[in-house]
Amino acid sequence: MSLTDLRGRVVVINVWGAWCTDCRKEAPDLVEVAEEVDPEQVAFLGIDARDPSRENARGYVRTFEVPYPSLYDPKGESLLEFRGTLTPNSIPSTVVLDRQGRVAASVLGVLPSAGTLTALIDDVAAEDG
Repeated sequence: MSLTDLRGRVVVINVWGAWCTDCRKEAPDLVEVAEEVDPEQVAFLGIDARDPSRENARGYVRTFEVPYPSLYDPKGESLLEFRGTLTPNSIPSTVVLDRQGRVAASVLGVLPSAGTLTALIDDVAAEDG
C-alpha cells in the first residue's frame, strides 16, 4: 500500500501494537469513527509497530473488529517516514494527513475520544476544501 494511492482523501494513520494497553483503550473510538466516515472522503490505515508476531496483530484486529487495513511493521521502520512528527516509540499515535498527503494533525499518545478524532478530520477536510 502506498499513501500516494490515497491522495485526494483525508487519511487517518493510527500507530498501534497489540501489546499496548493505551492502544486497546483507543481502539473502540478509532473503529467507531472509521465506520462513520465516508470512505470516499476519508481513509484509515493502521501501522502495527513492534508486535513480535502476526498472530498477535490478527488477534487485535479480530478483537476490536478493526475495519481498515494495517501494515505489520515489527521493527517500526515505517515510522521513519514521519520523522519530525513521530518517533520510533510513538505508540499509540494518530496522524491525520490532508488531501495532498501532508501531515495536518497528530495526537501523540492515546486519543482523548472519538469526538476529538472526528473534529480533527472535519477541520482538515474543511481546510482542504
